[in-house]
Amino acid sequence: MIHASLPELRRALDARQISSVELATLFLDRIDALNPALNAFITVDREGALAAARAADERIAAGQAGALTGIPLAHKDVFCTEGVLTTCGSKMLSNFVSPYDAHVVGLLKAAGAVGLGKANMDEFAMGSSNESSFYGPVKNPWQLAHVPGGSSGGSAAAVAARLAPIATGTDTGGSVRQPAAFCGITGIKPTYGLVSRYGMIAYASSLDQGGAFGASAEDCALLLSAMAGFDPRDSTSLERPAEDYTAALAAPASARPLEGLRIGLPREFFAEGMAGDVRAAVEAALVQYRALGATTVEVSLPNAKLAIPAYYVIAPAECSSNLSRFDGVRYGHRAAEYGDLADMYGKSRAEGFGAEVKRRILVGTYVLSHGYYDAYYLQAQRLRRLIAQDFQVALQQCDLIAGPTTPTTAWALGQMADDPVQMYLSDIYTIAVNLAGLPGLSQPCGFGADGLPVGLQLVGDYFGETRLLNAAYRFQQATDWHARRPAIAA
Repeated sequence: MIHASLPELRRALDARQISSVELATLFLDRIDALNPALNAFITVDREGALAAARAADERIAAGQAGALTGIPLAHKDVFCTEGVLTTCGSKMLSNFVSPYDAHVVGLLKAAGAVGLGKANMDEFAMGSSNESSFYGPVKNPWQLAHVPGGSSGGSAAAVAARLAPIATGTDTGGSVRQPAAFCGITGIKPTYGLVSRYGMIAYASSLDQGGAFGASAEDCALLLSAMAGFDPRDSTSLERPAEDYTAALAAPASARPLEGLRIGLPREFFAEGMAGDVRAAVEAALVQYRALGATTVEVSLPNAKLAIPAYYVIAPAECSSNLSRFDGVRYGHRAAEYGDLADMYGKSRAEGFGAEVKRRILVGTYVLSHGYYDAYYLQAQRLRRLIAQDFQVALQQCDLIAGPTTPTTAWALGQMADDPVQMYLSDIYTIAVNLAGLPGLSQPCGFGADGLPVGLQLVGDYFGETRLLNAAYRFQQATDWHARRPAIAA
C-alpha cells in the first residue's frame, strides 16, 4: 500500500481490503521511522489523522466516499490548519496554533482526505533548497547529503519517500516544480487564482499559488481537482466552473496518444547554463514525446533572461509589506525583554526572522522606498508584462512549452549557503511562469550523472491544466521514471 497510486488506494479502501484507519496508521508509523533522517515534517498530527480516518471509514461504509476519502496527505506548513501548529518554518510562528482552516485545507477535509501533519519548508517560503527552515534542513530522499529543493521541500521529500501519497505545496517562483524535479516526483502549479490563497500565509501575493505533489500526473490531477475552486474570501480567486482534471486521462489509449500536440522549445532554455546530464535527460524525454505523436517547434522567450531580476524586485517588495504584520503584538514570537514598543517590534522581528527572510525584507523595503519605487518596482512590473507577452506569442505557435525544470540536479547541503545569488539562479526556468501567472508542471524524466533525478517542465496557456496533466500522464504511461523510488522508500 505504501507505493500504491491514488486510484489503487481508492479501490483498496472501497473493497475493504484496508481501512482508512489502517492506511493512516501505516503512513504515520512510516513517518515515525523515517522522518528523523529526512526532517520532512515539522508537526505530525496522529490524533487528528486517526479521527479523520475513522470519519472516512464511516463515509465509505455509507457509500458516500469521494476520490480522496480516506487518502492520507501532508500539508505544507504554510497552510493554516485549525487546532494544529502552523509555523511557516519560522521561529516567528513557532507557537502559533491556527484558529481556522485555509480554504485548501477546508476543501480537502470536506473531500474526506486524512491530514497526517505539516511538512517542513523554507522559512516563509523564501528559498530554493529548504535550508532556511527554523526547524533545520530537509534531506533529499535520493541522497541525504543533498537538498530536496524549496520552498516546498518537505512536501516533495515526503511524497518521494512515501511518507505520504500526496501533498500540498505553494509555488511563488518555482517552489512546487523545482523540489518535484529534485525529488523525482510530479508537481503542478496551476494558473494564478485557480487555487484560493485564503489561509495560505503570504510571501508575495501576486505570485503565490497553491499546488499539488504526487508520484504521478494522475495523482496530481486527483488532488488538484479537490483543491481548485472559487473562494469569495480571496480577491484574486477566479470564479470558474469546477473542473475534473482526471477526465481527459480516461481517453482511449493509442500508440500515438499525443498526435497533433505541438510542443514549443524556447531557444533561451536550451542555451548556456544547463548541465550536460540534465540536457541529455530532457532531450531523451522529448524524443519520447515525439514517439507519442507530439511535434516540437522552436519558439522564443526573448525576455526570459529578465525574469530573475524582475522577480527579485517584485517578490521582496511584496514580502516586506506582507511580513510587516509580524510584530510580536497579536500573535507569534515576542522578545522576552524590551524597553518600549519600538524596541519590542525591533527585537521581536530580529529574533523571530531568519537571515534569508531579513535579506528579502531589506531588499523589498529598499525598492519600495521614496526615490526608488519608480526606478525598481515599477520597472520590474513593466518587465513582467513583457515576459507574459512573450509567452502569449510563443503559445500561438504551440500548445505547450517544454524545457528543463532546473539547470542542474540537486546540490549538496550547504553548497550554496554563502552564495544566495547563485541559489536564486537555480530557478531560472521556473520564475518566468509565475510572473506570467501561467500553469506549469514538472515530471521526472531521468537521472543525472550523480544518480539524482532530473525534471522536465511543461508550461501551458491559462487554464491549460488539463492539457498539461494529460501530456504528462501519456508520457508516464510509456515510461517508468515516475515509478522509480529512492532506497529509503523501499
